[in-house]
Amino acid sequence: MKVIAFTSRKGGSGKSTLAAHLSVFADAPDAPAVLIDCDPQGSLALWHELRQAETPVLVKCEARQLGETVEAARADGVKWVLIDTPPHNTADIAAAMRVADLAVIPFRPAVFDIAAVAATLEMARTLGKPVLPVINSAPPRRGVHPSHVVTEAREALFAMNATPWAGQVTTRAAYAHALASGQAVGEFEPGSAAAAEMIELWQETRRALGLKEGKRR
Repeated sequence: MKVIAFTSRKGGSGKSTLAAHLSVFADAPDAPAVLIDCDPQGSLALWHELRQAETPVLVKCEARQLGETVEAARADGVKWVLIDTPPHNTADIAAAMRVADLAVIPFRPAVFDIAAVAATLEMARTLGKPVLPVINSAPPRRGVHPSHVVTEAREALFAMNATPWAGQVTTRAAYAHALASGQAVGEFEPGSAAAAEMIELWQETRRALGLKEGKRR
């Protein structure tokens, strides 16, 4: 079983959005993925209520219950667990990292978000957990080149001895529309630029976990 924690000390970084989208890739008819919502805001729970499909399975729990919740999923033969965490709460973020195989750290290419990444990275290093920083809510590319702020954000991560994902999640209305319908963008707009971004992020997540590329669906 693989466990991914979506973590950031900054609110509005995109943790719930990425968790929802990647859970659809992780989900399979014979092996439903499990989403754990530890954020009191309940964004994932709302998305799940709007979703017509019964899977991924959603579980709400407090951070102190994460260990037993993850072990129960393992005992049930679950293959993928994805955990959404609250911002600001250091103890809850640490609890999610402890049970995770990988911490995905979304951040916007802005100064306050980058500062928050530094604190999250330090926590992951203290706990000995691998990380995948992901630039989210990025301005559109100019041709094949990322915008200047994205390049600067990536350089800032390199200066922290961290390697961010080479791609980006661009600010697109498709993400909001998909979530509002209880879907992922690959379900809402198959073949779209947003769907392609999420496919690439899923493949990079698998690589970060030492897995081969999965199906592009």
